[in-house]
Amino acid sequence: MVTKQKKIAVVAIGGNSLIKDKQHQTVEDQYNAAKETTFHIADMIQAGWDVAIGHGNGPQVGFILRRSEIAQKVEGMHEVPVDVCGADSQGAIGYALQQTLQNELYRRKIVKPVATVVTQVLVDKDDPAFRNPTKPIGGFMDETEAKKREAELGWNVVEDAGRGWRRVIASPLPKEVVELEPVRTLIGAGVVVITVGGGGIPVIDMGEREFRGIAAVIDKDFASSLLAQLINADLFLISTAVEKVALNFGKPDQRWIDRMTLSEAKAYLSEGMHFAKGSMAPKIQAIVWYLEAGGKQAIITNPENIGRALRGETGTLIVP
Repeated sequence: MVTKQKKIAVVAIGGNSLIKDKQHQTVEDQYNAAKETTFHIADMIQAGWDVAIGHGNGPQVGFILRRSEIAQKVEGMHEVPVDVCGADSQGAIGYALQQTLQNELYRRKIVKPVATVVTQVLVDKDDPAFRNPTKPIGGFMDETEAKKREAELGWNVVEDAGRGWRRVIASPLPKEVVELEPVRTLIGAGVVVITVGGGGIPVIDMGEREFRGIAAVIDKDFASSLLAQLINADLFLISTAVEKVALNFGKPDQRWIDRMTLSEAKAYLSEGMHFAKGSMAPKIQAIVWYLEAGGKQAIITNPENIGRALRGETGTLIVP
């Protein structure tokens, strides 16, 4: 008897998969958005894919931090460290994704367990990003409070476009998925795994594999790319707000791309004018790293078009 080879996909879902707009940010809104996204991931599973899911958590970490800041000011409660906010968000988002996906698979009579792994991702404590933190996080402060926190807590603070002062933290590159072996074991057992949530909880090695959480944020597409490389995924799929990738996005000469090779993707990226730094550029970079490491294929599309993109009907396919 010939055993059918499993096809493994890493699916990285963006913030739009959980928060549609500023009018739909409640926990219930996020649950309903997760339900829409996992419906389309269930299509993948029904088509024979084994799936590991990575996700963003930027807005959710912001909400957790804001609640923490308010509780500290109003009730004197202790504030929650950034790495713990990341862990909190992994649990909450994982809960929404795994429950909605489990429910959808049950509705389709597909017997496949789903599990969330609270995942640490190792970063280099000497990463250049720590010398130049750029990611704003938390609420606005006046200059007095900002300078006080800078002196007492070692925060990096910046003035933000005349709106007040904010804390900024580093965005280092992911080096290792600490819980890789449990994730591999679960995927091998046919479990759908939700992992590297929000890019993973950033940790540094204090020496002799003694890990310690650090205030940083890892790009979730970079972490998902690393995961796809480490588990030899057959497909790396980034689900985002647009159906396809465009060159000269938002300009009069905008052009949608159906297919790109690795060398074309690298050339467009190096030109620096096609992909926005905070949105599409890191997605293309994440795919470049995956394909350079031997990855087979990558797709960028929006959640509702995942099924069509897998059939080659839409989305942007990027190949070696």
